[in-house]
Order: sequence, then C-alpha cells, then structure tokens
Amino acid sequence: MVNIYMREGTTPEHRRNVSLGIHRSMVDVLKVPQDDQFHLIHELKPENVQTQPVSFGIRRGEGAMFIQLFFNDRDPGQKADLFAAIRENLRLYADVPEEDIMLCVVETNRENWWAAGRTVNPRTGFDERMDHVLGDTAATTD
Repeated sequence: MVNIYMREGTTPEHRRNVSLGIHRSMVDVLKVPQDDQFHLIHELKPENVQTQPVSFGIRRGEGAMFIQLFFNDRDPGQKADLFAAIRENLRLYADVPEEDIMLCVVETNRENWWAAGRTVNPRTGFDERMDHVLGDTAATTD
C-alpha cells in the first residue's frame, strides 16, 4: 500500500506515471506480485504543503512529493535498493528530479494485512505467490 502526496495541478498521465514508477520498483526490488498495487494519490492545495525551500542543503521544487510505503519488515539493504529504484524510475517514468522525492517506509506486522483473494503462507507470513522469491530468508523470519 502506498500513499503519494503532491500538490494539486498535475495531469492524470503524470499521476499514472508516478504510480507506475513506484510500482515497477516494488515489483523489481521487493518482488511483490504484479497485481499487488494499491496506490492512493492525494493532491493537496499548495497552502496545505508546508516545506522549507531548502532542506538538507538542497533546494526543493514545487513538484516535491511525499511517498509513504507500507509493507512488512525488510532488511536495510533491500530498502536502500528500493529507494534507489524509486528515484530512478520516477525520473524515467515521470521526470521527477530526486530532490523532489521524500520517501518513508512504515513497516507493519505481517498479520496486519488482508485483502480478498490473498493467501498467506503461515510459515513465512507473506503472500504465498512470493514464496518462490523469498527463499529461506523469509522462512526464518517468523
């Protein structure tokens, strides 16, 4: 599940491309199933986005977006790879410069997820369609 917050005024095509770039990253890096895409795009009035024009020594643009990703626990290396893939894919798919991307992961326990049709492997806690990509690592994280 992903929340994407941006200032209002973007085109539907831009919003689709942002979602596509993020989802492609999650499929490639986290190995989530292709059909496991639940993205909520929130367009905010400019007065409802309060940021400093320069933060961490970098100028931020009006197109700055805040991306909140919810998923089960993953190791720091995998999250770093995901952040790199999102930065690259947002540049490729939606022409978003990396200085306008803020990412935050909210890790949740595996039992906190439900969707009709989803089958969870009780041994790993992940969608059973992911067992082939998780290998022994997931089996030992119970």
